[in-house]
Amino acid sequence: NLTHGEPFERFIGRYGERADWLAPYLQHFGPQALRDWAGALGVSTFVGSSGRVFPTDMKAAPLLRAWLHRLKVAGVRFHMRQHWLGWSDAGALRFAGPAGEHAVSPGATVLALGGASWPRLGSDGAWWPWLRARGIDVAPLRPSNCGFEVAWSDYFRERFAGHPLKSVAIGVGDWKQVGEFVVTAHGVEGSLIYAASAPLRDRIEAEGRTTLLLDLLPARPLEWVQRELAHPRGSRSLASHLKSRLNLFGVKAGLLWERVPKEEQADPVRLATLIKALPIVLNAPRPIDEAISTAGGVKPEAVNPQCMLKALPGVFVAGEMLDWEAPTGGYLLTACFSTGL
Repeated sequence: NLTHGEPFERFIGRYGERADWLAPYLQHFGPQALRDWAGALGVSTFVGSSGRVFPTDMKAAPLLRAWLHRLKVAGVRFHMRQHWLGWSDAGALRFAGPAGEHAVSPGATVLALGGASWPRLGSDGAWWPWLRARGIDVAPLRPSNCGFEVAWSDYFRERFAGHPLKSVAIGVGDWKQVGEFVVTAHGVEGSLIYAASAPLRDRIEAEGRTTLLLDLLPARPLEWVQRELAHPRGSRSLASHLKSRLNLFGVKAGLLWERVPKEEQADPVRLATLIKALPIVLNAPRPIDEAISTAGGVKPEAVNPQCMLKALPGVFVAGEMLDWEAPTGGYLLTACFSTGL
């Protein structure tokens, strides 16, 4: 998922409080420029039904191979299996490679090391204390686009872990969005949860935990739900009534039984209110190495407009090393490309 096809005004808004800072980079090399760049490498793209932009053959490898080939033809030399160890006392870059440790003193350095959410692929955040020790203003690395922990009962966890919740909406303060997510053994994760992960994480950090409101029937108004629940159910169980009148069953019904006390289940007005706004308490974000991306990093104030570190002339940073975050959907890769350029 390379980028997103929505209008630029909406696209730039996905970067939250860093939108104004990132705007010049994304205006210079944004969604269309990224698609044109891929096209020049022989990889066509298309806009999917969600607005996300993909390579036509749905594969990343051909794009990577074409890019690497062009760089090699241009004279770029790649030194593989080199592990950066930070700086020496003299300011040289220290590396550990197959032949042992050695130092390099380049004319310019571009650090594009990612955040801390993919340690098995090298993005382990080891650079953070090294930059801080050299006087760089860096914000702590935190999980972004991540799942959250919920204290499910043993029964609910064993019965419904792995089940998707589709066509639901979640609300966090004034923010509300329709989508889907998955119940996990630890709590919740998935695209709708990722979209709200930044405010949810921030609230947990400030208050110790937070609550999201889950709308199980976002396409139906509260009054309709109340009327359907008030319909006589005769000898049918409440579960059968919910299934026949509201089409609520499976994991959605399971969540109601998990979170609604018995005495409130018998009150149609109260039950309807909870179907439209079911509180789910989130206790903590999942660990950073499970997250899709990372918040925090080098603060914008620490770099000049070319992303060079003010305290370390000749050293530049790009991508998720910089302190910004965005939801999934192509926004992450686009900002990485634009700050890299």
